[in-house]
Amino acid sequence: MPWARRVSRQLVPWGYLTPTIVLLIVLMVVPIVMVISYSFKDNVIVERNPVLVGFANYTQILTDPNFRTAIKNTAIFILGSMGAHLVLGLAFAMMLNSPLLGPLTRSVFRVLYILPWLFTIAVVAVLWRLMLDPAGVVNYVLEQLHLIDGQVDWLAGPTTALWAVLFINIWSGYPFFMISILAGLQGIPTDLYEAAAVDGAGPWHTFWNVTIPQLRPILVSMAVLDLIWTSQQFALIWMTTGGGPLNSTEMLSTYVYKQAFSSYEFGLASAAAVIVLLLTMLLAIFYVRQQRER
Repeated sequence: MPWARRVSRQLVPWGYLTPTIVLLIVLMVVPIVMVISYSFKDNVIVERNPVLVGFANYTQILTDPNFRTAIKNTAIFILGSMGAHLVLGLAFAMMLNSPLLGPLTRSVFRVLYILPWLFTIAVVAVLWRLMLDPAGVVNYVLEQLHLIDGQVDWLAGPTTALWAVLFINIWSGYPFFMISILAGLQGIPTDLYEAAAVDGAGPWHTFWNVTIPQLRPILVSMAVLDLIWTSQQFALIWMTTGGGPLNSTEMLSTYVYKQAFSSYEFGLASAAAVIVLLLTMLLAIFYVRQQRER
């Protein structure tokens, strides 16, 4: 029958999409709905019959000084990492794209610069814990250069720990920006640089009026993605400082983990996780809108 064939043709695409839709529901929608429901209950998971408390968990989280400290530290960590990743990635990419370097020198520098990205977070954490130890190589070098007086425990000092983990995250993350920006630089037509030279533009004007506008889509995309990735950084913080000392490196990720698996306050942890989810969704919406504009 014609109508039956027409209906069956319309159902064919949904047949192909069904496995993906089922996986999305099981792996994404169900966990998110469960966390949202937990955020409105007290003694969830640890009690058979948790009590519905409404927005009490959200009120307790938003008035917790440790949560506000985690938001401040996370903001410093994210913005510092993103800014340094962009500047270092752009600087190293332009150096590797320079015709002043020979092919062998360029290959050697590429290998050296990309090394931090090849290490896993566990290796990075152990490596820098050893290097930043009071008796480590960093203190030795700084003492020889007369930049510090005495041994500094970088990861155990309340005033130095946040900047130390920020430096480690910058060190381990800038190669990805360098590779992405280098690919963008190599895609810029040489005609634009030749036209700028004919117009008498110097290196600085060429950089601001040719290179940066051509790289703008890549720079914006990388910046937004870095905001999302860095906001979810947990392993590096946990393996270097654990959020201490005195909450000086407490991030939203470590705060949620401690509420859930140290204090067993799964309702508070779920409320904090929902707040983090909402903040991350704002960044995701901005990223999608930016991609559509391209």
